Amino acid sequence: MIKIEYPPYQPKIKKENGKEYIFDELRKKWVVLTPEEWVRQNFLQYLIQVKKYPASLIAIEKEIRLGDLKKRFDMVVYDAETKPWLIVECKEMNVKLDRTVLDQALRYNVSLKVPFLVITNGSYCMAMHLKDNEMTALDSLPAL
Repeated sequence: MIKIEYPPYQPKIKKENGKEYIFDELRKKWVVLTPEEWVRQNFLQYLIQVKKYPASLIAIEKEIRLGDLKKRFDMVVYDAETKPWLIVECKEMNVKLDRTVLDQALRYNVSLKVPFLVITNGSYCMAMHLKDNEMTALDSLPAL
């Protein structure tokens, strides 16, 4: 497991009709502030501020097709050639990072075919390198 040291981050939060919303700076819109969204927004800041992944190469909650199914990934980071490079699957903090969560990211990878997978619950994350049908655990997130 990789412990995440988050950078300082002051999100824009508002309350409307009894619900809390957080402003997603990447998508340029207000989204409902769920526990998973909190993890997603903070992890996004970690990728941009700490790992120095360019925000222009990150997509959030885009639809993909898995056979006849439509699914939405949490985050995909693209490489300099704009090919999918890393999938991030976010879960709320009380969700254990186990094989079920990893399998979800692996299913998305059937469509995206990235070399790196990351699963996180906000407190910890696991990073995997996929190569030649083998999966290797990493002790840190890869550099882009």
